[in-house]
Amino acid sequence: MNQWKHGTVAPLRVFFLWCFAIALLCPLEGSAQQSGAQLSPNASSAGADRNQRDGQHDFDFHVGIWKTRVFRLLHPLTGSAAWAQYDGTTIVHSIWNGRANLVELEADGPNGHLELASLRLYNPDSHQWSLNVASVRTGTLGVPTIGEFKNGRGEFYDQETLNGRAILVRFIISEITPDSCHFEQAFSDDGGTTWEVNWKATDTRVKGESGGTR
Repeated sequence: MNQWKHGTVAPLRVFFLWCFAIALLCPLEGSAQQSGAQLSPNASSAGADRNQRDGQHDFDFHVGIWKTRVFRLLHPLTGSAAWAQYDGTTIVHSIWNGRANLVELEADGPNGHLELASLRLYNPDSHQWSLNVASVRTGTLGVPTIGEFKNGRGEFYDQETLNGRAILVRFIISEITPDSCHFEQAFSDDGGTTWEVNWKATDTRVKGESGGTR
């Protein structure tokens, strides 16, 4: 896909996105719950507190078509300060009445081409979301980041390996307005004492496109 269709998404694209979601749901459910229990700061009490807010519509704000500007740190946790910039489009489709959504991101820059997909799933028992990202370059899903929104800010965590080392990953969604939002990913190799930001993205809604409200 080298160009985006603004406005109504073609039926064939929606069909393939549904197939993508259905194929992933079964294997993701167990791993997402396990990761969330281990890494989310509020996981120990999430299942027990049935009075927690219902967050199943937390991502309604992001449904629609967006212009995206991405900054990516090329060599995380190496002391490097070399960043790459990309510009492109993000399209977000809501499914399950807001309890899940599919994200397509495609962007280009001097350092190459980015093409990512993300399946976001809401767990009504833990009141948390899992963010499951795949790159067209590898064709596989990464480790899901698990978390929730509080006071208009989303915070999600997971544990991965980078160059053979165990690291923590933090993903934050903030500065949410009807027409813009900000995303930031950071890594920590000291158990969360310090964090290095390696991904920053700002989405600006395409004029005439609208999504849900939070």
